[in-house]
Amino acid sequence: MKSPARLLAVLVCLGAGTIAQAQTANSLNQTPPAYGVNVVSRTTRAVQYEHRSGSTKVDFKGTNLMPRASGEAEVESKRGTMEIQAEFKGLDKPTSFGTEYLTYVLWAISPEGRSINVGEVLVGDDYDSKLKVTTDLQAFALIVTAEPYFAVRRPSNVVILENAIRSDTDGTSEAVNAKYELIDRGGYIPTGYRFDPVVLTAKLPLEFFEARNAVRIAKSAGAETYAASSYDKAVGQMKRADDLATMKHVDNKSLIASSREVVQTADDAREIAVKRIESDRLDAAKDVEAAKLEDANRRGAEADRATAQAQRQQQNALAESDRNRTIAADANQAAAEAQQAQRNAEAESESNRLAARTSDQQLHQAVQDREELRAKLLTQFNLIFATRDTARGLIVSLSDVLFDTGKSTLLPGAREKLAKISGIVLAYPDLRLGIEGYTDSVGSDAMNQQLSEQRAGSVRDYLAQQSIPAASMTSQGFGKTQPVASNDTAAGRQQNRRVELVVSGEIIGTTIGVASQDIDLALPLR
Repeated sequence: MKSPARLLAVLVCLGAGTIAQAQTANSLNQTPPAYGVNVVSRTTRAVQYEHRSGSTKVDFKGTNLMPRASGEAEVESKRGTMEIQAEFKGLDKPTSFGTEYLTYVLWAISPEGRSINVGEVLVGDDYDSKLKVTTDLQAFALIVTAEPYFAVRRPSNVVILENAIRSDTDGTSEAVNAKYELIDRGGYIPTGYRFDPVVLTAKLPLEFFEARNAVRIAKSAGAETYAASSYDKAVGQMKRADDLATMKHVDNKSLIASSREVVQTADDAREIAVKRIESDRLDAAKDVEAAKLEDANRRGAEADRATAQAQRQQQNALAESDRNRTIAADANQAAAEAQQAQRNAEAESESNRLAARTSDQQLHQAVQDREELRAKLLTQFNLIFATRDTARGLIVSLSDVLFDTGKSTLLPGAREKLAKISGIVLAYPDLRLGIEGYTDSVGSDAMNQQLSEQRAGSVRDYLAQQSIPAASMTSQGFGKTQPVASNDTAAGRQQNRRVELVVSGEIIGTTIGVASQDIDLALPLR
């Protein structure tokens, strides 16, 4: 739970809610946001950490957006992944960059410009923050950006910290490609779209207001129209979070879990809407090409009429006297030019028709191939474990008892089924696996976090033994932070003890099938 001092200091752009008092917008407009700042061309240094014993350190230096910020990270290779322990100081509240920003996110950037969200940076009362995360990248730079909520998929260009190579940093450094994608300042809220400001209450966790922000941003991105099912689900989840927030005695654990679920669903809806809007844009482009084809046909018809007219003039000229022979010659020239124009128009029309057919066939075949492979994999995985189709990819819920109570060693039955999963995945080298471990709320936070990481790591290591490349897998433990059911009952705790495989990749596209209702089918672990 976040401290009261932190929450009372933040103003967010969320809309009038059931638990907050509406305030005037004038107080938010006293300091105009610096939307003109351009950090897309900024360069920083990546480090090739590779597999080595021991750890090494890098510093963090504040950018011109937050020059007093600083930090340090210790990076250590552990079983194919890089463990990062970071500590930051002098962090201002994220809302200082605009009311759409509620939190900070740590990103790992590969030298090719690929960005990975590795964890949320939460600011404490002393303006400091600590976090421990992992990444499967071996060479990367580290940056920190201000974001509207923790589950964003691309960094904003509000970069407040960048890693700085120390003299004792162990590794080879290289420049990060300056063209990695950043969302423009204010890019989460379209021009002309306004949120009514509210004041956060110290009685509620920040995750609740991140959830509201995610729903509003999804709506502003067009999710209400282009991803209605997912958006309606996020709204329903937000209503349940509102109900928890208005209870006389607020259960912060339940409210945080419910709020994080809202953020995930709302961001899925926003991502779906963005992709469908882009699809509509491509359809509009096809309409433009069709109009060009129609115009070429029209010009061909006009050339036909011109040819017929020139031929009539030629016949009249032949019947005239010598005086009209010059006119006949001119008519012949006009006819030749008209015929050439007709041939040119016909050639252009045929070329446009062929190009349009080829483009349609290629697009249709690519979409059909992705959909068929996605459906095939969904069927194959469902024969082994319960699997659902979501915007993130195919989520395979490891539905048997995989581990002994409190242990992270895989049982024989689990190994047998995971071997079947690896056999399917190996047939498609472009697939990516995200392995996520979860626990119930029994025991300490540290114990649950460690157990969830160890269990996810055990699944990852076994799959690596089955020849699945380590570079195509990530593993992460979430401890007890993302329950799918109440931890107040034994049945609910059993559902929360789970491991999930997120199967993704461009090869299976982003088509949402019938199974994408995102019902959590994960069965419990002991």
